[in-house]
Amino acid sequence: MADHRFIQLKPGEVRPGRVPLPPAFAVKASSADTEGRLSILEVTLARDIPRHVHHRADECIYVLAGVLVVEFDDRSLPVGAGGFVLLPLGVPHALRCGSDPAPRVLQVSTPGGWECYLEDLFEAGGSVLTDGTLDPVKINPIAARYDLHYAEPRP
Repeated sequence: MADHRFIQLKPGEVRPGRVPLPPAFAVKASSADTEGRLSILEVTLARDIPRHVHHRADECIYVLAGVLVVEFDDRSLPVGAGGFVLLPLGVPHALRCGSDPAPRVLQVSTPGGWECYLEDLFEAGGSVLTDGTLDPVKINPIAARYDLHYAEPRP
């Protein structure tokens, strides 16, 4: 019986990690909790996420509040509260804020590890930003450890 892995979180509670994440990233189930099978985070998308591709994980997003704009295949799709998208591994996509206040989503990645990537990214601090914006060139060395790749601007 796996009752030793049972977790119940009260509203606002998060799972502990190696480094604390900003409140916009609330880990509800870590890959350590699920023996690597998945990660679940409640995310407030305060910043747009540049085009990237996951080479190992499927990403599932359920919109809890607001509007998330999902870009893929040269299309922009608004996804409102109650909407869901499955972004299979290998599909380049970007995530954009489509509402004010920013959209709040439940993000499930399988296999897990997304929260570990975020810990590494936030540990890097401002070194991954250029003029206050996420810089794909600076993110990619960290992302590569998690089989992620961000599209870089052409020279």
